[in-house]
Amino acid sequence: MQYRSLGRTGVQVSSLVLGAMNFGTIGRTTQDEATAIVDAALDAGINLIDTADIYSGGESEQMVGRAIAGRRDDIVLATKANNPMGDTPNHRGSSRRWLVTELDNSLRRLGVDHVDLYQIHRWDPNTSDEETLSALTDLQRAGKIRYFGSSTFPAYRIVQAQWAARDGHLGRYVTEQPSYSILQRGIETHVLPVTEQYGLGVLAWSPLASGWLSGAIRQGREIATNRSAFMPQRFDTTIPANQARLDAVEQLATVADEAGLTMIQLALGFVTAHPAVTSAIIGPRTPEHLRSQLAAADTVLTADVLDAIDAIVAPGVDLAAHEKFDTPPALLDPFLRRRR
Repeated sequence: MQYRSLGRTGVQVSSLVLGAMNFGTIGRTTQDEATAIVDAALDAGINLIDTADIYSGGESEQMVGRAIAGRRDDIVLATKANNPMGDTPNHRGSSRRWLVTELDNSLRRLGVDHVDLYQIHRWDPNTSDEETLSALTDLQRAGKIRYFGSSTFPAYRIVQAQWAARDGHLGRYVTEQPSYSILQRGIETHVLPVTEQYGLGVLAWSPLASGWLSGAIRQGREIATNRSAFMPQRFDTTIPANQARLDAVEQLATVADEAGLTMIQLALGFVTAHPAVTSAIIGPRTPEHLRSQLAAADTVLTADVLDAIDAIVAPGVDLAAHEKFDTPPALLDPFLRRRR
């Protein structure tokens, strides 16, 4: 396992991160399976576990807490807040009122007195940067969080938050957690240059592109992954963007075979090769999935393999741009593009 500095914090984290989104109802993963996954990940050298309050309605945090009981000090523990935790209007977002309340809820579910990294899961257009950063700074000073970061922020919002922190003499985001894979390379054009400029650690989620790069999806095979069962539109090959992904996967499979790699090794090796990326987040649903992903822990792609990938999916290109979560709101809502 490789270890890298998390931005400019000085904290050393593994190049693979154990993501716990599949723990609980979402991935149908039991506590015994989750504990086995955590045990194997720690044994393999992974030292950062990432979860969120919204994952299975808090169940993921509870399962992570039980799995790490008695060894908290050996783990860099990360969670997130912002997404709705029920129908109540104020049980969501990035206001001081909600973050103070929800952090306590997360700490209780995790069974710990602090988290190492507290992340704002999505940019909240209804809340000022000053409001959010002020709350996070106070929570940090209270010892409940060590650092804080953003997740899936547009590049201009990352910049704005850095300026707001400087102008308000507040703590700043030290990490960003964007979606990044061979099939979704858009952040290379804007987000990654910004994170490099400001010295942010980058924890990349969905490096296997929701299973497209797992090796299980190939031409002529029925797509029957866990993700395709509840997100069928993302795997319907009659949709041009999905057919483009399938065509790319077939070409990438040839590159992997010629390099003596699995598709998973190719996919994770690609993400961790970028100098702006600290770690790739893996989200195994079973211990078997974890083993196949751990095989990529020491994968280093050669220049010719990276060039071959660039020839299939060009740098900065998203093959499914409509699935991006960091698109500026005005591109999605026509009302925001009209002078009033």
